[in-house]
Amino acid sequence: MIKIGILREGKAPPDKRVPFTPEQCKYINESVTGVEVIVQPSPHRCFLDNEYKSLGIRVEEDLSFCDILMGVKEVNIPDLISGKTYMFFSHTIKKQPYNRELLKALVRAGIRMVDYEALTDRDGNRIIGFGRFAGVVGAYNGFRAIGLKRGLYNLKPAYFCRDMEEMVAELSKVTIPPITIAVTGGGRVAGGVVELFQRIGLESVDPERFVHLGKIDKPLYVRLDPSDYNSHSLGKPFDYSHFYSRPDEYEGTFHRFFPATDLLIGAAYWDPSAPVLFTLDDTRRAEFRISVIADITCDIDGSIPTTRRATSIDDPFYDYDPMTNQLDKALSKPNNITVMAVDNLPCELPVDASFDFGKNLIDKVLDPLLGNDPDEIIGRATITDDGKLSGRFRYLQNFLDGVE
Repeated sequence: MIKIGILREGKAPPDKRVPFTPEQCKYINESVTGVEVIVQPSPHRCFLDNEYKSLGIRVEEDLSFCDILMGVKEVNIPDLISGKTYMFFSHTIKKQPYNRELLKALVRAGIRMVDYEALTDRDGNRIIGFGRFAGVVGAYNGFRAIGLKRGLYNLKPAYFCRDMEEMVAELSKVTIPPITIAVTGGGRVAGGVVELFQRIGLESVDPERFVHLGKIDKPLYVRLDPSDYNSHSLGKPFDYSHFYSRPDEYEGTFHRFFPATDLLIGAAYWDPSAPVLFTLDDTRRAEFRISVIADITCDIDGSIPTTRRATSIDDPFYDYDPMTNQLDKALSKPNNITVMAVDNLPCELPVDASFDFGKNLIDKVLDPLLGNDPDEIIGRATITDDGKLSGRFRYLQNFLDGVE
């Protein structure tokens, strides 16, 4: 019998999301031969301990007897159990300095660390994540900011809503003004943004029409691919594979959207070698119309230079003053740019995000995790194993050793 333990989130502030909902745990216990899911008690989850217990799920404090331990965020170093298989977002594969000690501890403890972020199919596409709900909530927060900035309405924060349905109902109560919205990206995050737009009946337009809209009487949006706001510096035709391998050979063309955009929603992956969407100097140009930015990607000083710091669920907005290049209190001056840069957006809808995440785990990851892994899904996502860096993550050795 393989025992899977669902960990209590220990990182502060504690995450409310879970790898599996109570119903999903019940499904696994009843439908997957030779597997039992056990849950560590927690006062912080979006699901109560009794919701698991009522479905026959064991709730145990000590999970040391489990073979696989699953959480969401990083596990605190003192809580690691040597020799186990762990699954969580380790936030180490980009050499994040704040988690160097965690990586050292994983190696030292001989832990098999399987990172959700590194789970990919044979073509290298990520197969799991919370991106959809980052997009949904990020877009909602963009509408919140527009309403507050223009004094039109005051939407209930998403985390005050039980689920996505209540959040959509809340948004449907207000009238979105005739604004233009540019969304960058084409992955799960941008898909979540567009999903919310479609739920409330927003109309989309293509990029060329968007830049020539003129006066409008209803909100409109455009979803932009990298080819819409980047071009080869030598005038060669845009090639996606080349752009992703050599982004330094491209220059940004997002400036053509400056005069047409009221709300910018950043939902695209960005390589530090790629062009930025705009510069801080650009924000002082007369044609720069963007007044609210919902930066879902939250790359500090990245593709959206006004993202100078992350914000929190409780305090999601701040202002950037183009004239002084300083950050101001949110909504403090009409000519400021209001920025939303919450870096844990799915936590605002933990019930929906957990259900979606758990479903993908069951459909795409559980069988490989239990040993039926012909496509090496688990192997490719294993960062550490048997006291050393594993497979394609050996590039982290200098980072692990403190050399870089």
